[in-house]
Amino acid sequence: MDKQIKSALISVFYKDGLANIIKQLHTLNITIYSTGGTQVFIENLGVPCIPVENITGYPSILGGRVKTLHPNVFGGILGRRGVVQDMAEMAEYNIPEIDLVIVDLYPFEATLAHYDAAIKAGDSEAPVIEKIDIGGPSMIRAAAKNFESVTVIAAKNDYNYIENILTTQQGNITLQQRRNLAAKAFNVVMQYDIAIANYFNNEPTQILRYGENPHQAASFKGNLNQLFTQLNGKALSYNNLVDVDAAVQLLADINALADNENNSFFAIIKHTNVCGAAIKNNVYNAWQAALAGDPQSAFGGILITNQTINKQTAEAISDLFFEVLIAPNFNDDALQILKAKKNRILLQLIKMPHYVQQTKLLLNGTLSQNIDQGNITTYTECGGKNSSDAQKKELLFANILCKHLKSNAIALVNNFALIGKGCGQTSRIDSLKQAIEKATYFNQNLQQAVLASDAFFPFDDCVRIAHAAGIAAFIQPGGSIKDADSIAYCVQQNLVMVLTGMRHFKH
Repeated sequence: MDKQIKSALISVFYKDGLANIIKQLHTLNITIYSTGGTQVFIENLGVPCIPVENITGYPSILGGRVKTLHPNVFGGILGRRGVVQDMAEMAEYNIPEIDLVIVDLYPFEATLAHYDAAIKAGDSEAPVIEKIDIGGPSMIRAAAKNFESVTVIAAKNDYNYIENILTTQQGNITLQQRRNLAAKAFNVVMQYDIAIANYFNNEPTQILRYGENPHQAASFKGNLNQLFTQLNGKALSYNNLVDVDAAVQLLADINALADNENNSFFAIIKHTNVCGAAIKNNVYNAWQAALAGDPQSAFGGILITNQTINKQTAEAISDLFFEVLIAPNFNDDALQILKAKKNRILLQLIKMPHYVQQTKLLLNGTLSQNIDQGNITTYTECGGKNSSDAQKKELLFANILCKHLKSNAIALVNNFALIGKGCGQTSRIDSLKQAIEKATYFNQNLQQAVLASDAFFPFDDCVRIAHAAGIAAFIQPGGSIKDADSIAYCVQQNLVMVLTGMRHFKH
């Protein structure tokens, strides 16, 4: 049922974008009730409003902690317009109907970000505690609960929406519109309560500079200090955190790779894709081989190793612009070199993260899945010849690297180094061609290299193209109705073909 807005209660922290709403409410002869600074803001626009004190009969007390917590306010919001007894009681106690509630919440997370360092240093947490809003969430919840009669705006992001309704619908709002706004309001209060609970549970909320792009606000909830000691550099950004997570997950899979006599691993991550990686007999050689795989993409990347960074490696790395370097330890002389640039982020990895579920918000819902654990189900030889011991190790290494590329993905490995990769393509052939072109451009040796694919080959074209470039061994999950075609070609050409039974799509 449509509802004509006749009265509004406005009490907000953020006034930006509010002026046009106030003026339109005035144009529509809608009665406005307000509090404190919002009341002053409204009156400075030349628009009359009624102080909430006139409803409650009490001034703002306890330093502003109690302004709206009164039956005459909450009765006006919660009163059911279609219930005779509710309306009779409202009339008996002179409770005005409140049709529109525009309330936002004290900036708890922003205040916490501002005072967090001081609190950790021993200062009082009182400024943060005072930004735990009580009346705001209560009014928002009350208005959202009574959406059949009341419209609620719980965040400045919806100021434009209500302004448009006031202008185009002359203050007449539909039931579905009110219900949609109620859903948004409950989500605002939920996220606010989670931030506060995280604070009291010692799970801090960090306000980031911005999200993936400068116009996107972002925050991180969690305790990075459990995983890393930051030794240098600016605060981690949204994109840094996403790439650091990708780097650490890759390292976890590498650490699980058994029976490898070479144990120094180095990788370069860019936009969550591994663009350089190698296992060698020492950290310096691993770095050099990882960089050689794609020195262009390495610019601005995230670096990770399972070894202590020594002086030689630090001197080599220092020539490259990178965002983050992650290692289990740093020698003192290496740190001195790397700290020469103050914004370089150096993270000492003290503990591997552990989680079993991934979630994302989409389509007005939450999508969750178990993380992609493991790398193969079986190791089934089905080519013209079986893999040698050295090839098997390289194939398993390539398979892990391919797992950490966006689909469709192809990884080419030679001498335990990623020499070419194709990722994020809509065709597996395009990914393969991209990988070969990368390797060729950087003068990598494709002869006798091994290839991993994150999903099956739908036809035999990929193995034919790869073989023509010099590839001698393949590892893929299998499962295509035309697996036999690719296998037959490998048998005919005496090539290694391994089926793993485990696909690794990464979207």
